[in-house]
Amino acid sequence: MRAIGLTEFGGPEVLRVFELPEPVPGKGEVRIRVHAASVNPTDTLFRSGALKARFEGRSGPYVPGMDAAGVVDAIGPGTGTTLRPGDAVIAIVRPYGPRGGAYAESIVVPADSVVPRPSTADFPAASTLLMNALTARLALDLLSVPAGGTVAVTGAAGAFGGYAVQLAMSDGLRVLADAGPADTQLVAGLGADEVVARGDDVADRFRALAPDGVDGVLDGAMLHELVVPAIRDSGGIAVIRGWAGPAGRGIRVHPVWVNEVATDHDRLLRLREQVEAGELTLRVADVLPAGQAAEAHRRLAEGGVRGRLVLDFTAW
Repeated sequence: MRAIGLTEFGGPEVLRVFELPEPVPGKGEVRIRVHAASVNPTDTLFRSGALKARFEGRSGPYVPGMDAAGVVDAIGPGTGTTLRPGDAVIAIVRPYGPRGGAYAESIVVPADSVVPRPSTADFPAASTLLMNALTARLALDLLSVPAGGTVAVTGAAGAFGGYAVQLAMSDGLRVLADAGPADTQLVAGLGADEVVARGDDVADRFRALAPDGVDGVLDGAMLHELVVPAIRDSGGIAVIRGWAGPAGRGIRVHPVWVNEVATDHDRLLRLREQVEAGELTLRVADVLPAGQAAEAHRRLAEGGVRGRLVLDFTAW
């Protein structure tokens, strides 16, 4: 099978096509014929080598990608699942293990990491859901703000931020969000109660809307200590790149590691249901043939992409 991967870390140019053995599912696993894989910022960290310690000395090629949509074509022996060959599905993939990531014609993943594709979405759109939405879901669960509380979302125009806004609204929270001038309408359309201008001083604008401080921040823009002043005493901040504080004033810092819940089947099913119910919006910026993965990484690095770039593994 063909896969997009790398044997040395670096810029987008290190990505190339490899011929790899067809993976075989074991107990508890399913194999998926990939139709689409979305391109996420975490894939660029993977490619650059920023997280190479996670490979534990294994040799390449290393295959990135955490989000896939496709069709089940094999189920491991003794696997308890309702999935059947031919089912259209989506999966969250942990790319640092020996199986590699989602940028491949076939992938093998735990059955618990796979759910049916939302009936309202095609393969490219469906491939943009799980990693970012599950990260946002975990962030909200760690903050544990009760219905009626107030949260602020930074980086609200991004994939994580957009899902954070919509999931928080679904949880019955008041949502404050930031946006640049070109994205204000987009973020308001996602359902945020109030949208303020983004920037390093965004904490002041959040405080103007919540004078006692927000109960929690979902920090998609990775502002870290710059947004802490927006939080009330003993509130919380959910961070997506491992910042550990300190935050002071009894504020709890919650690092969010989506890999830890990649097999939380109930959470994944709920996200799928929320797409079908219209509570979550899938956003595709563009679909490129799989062989143009390097171009997708270049475009993502240039910035300004709204929605996700998607690789089409039925076209090369």
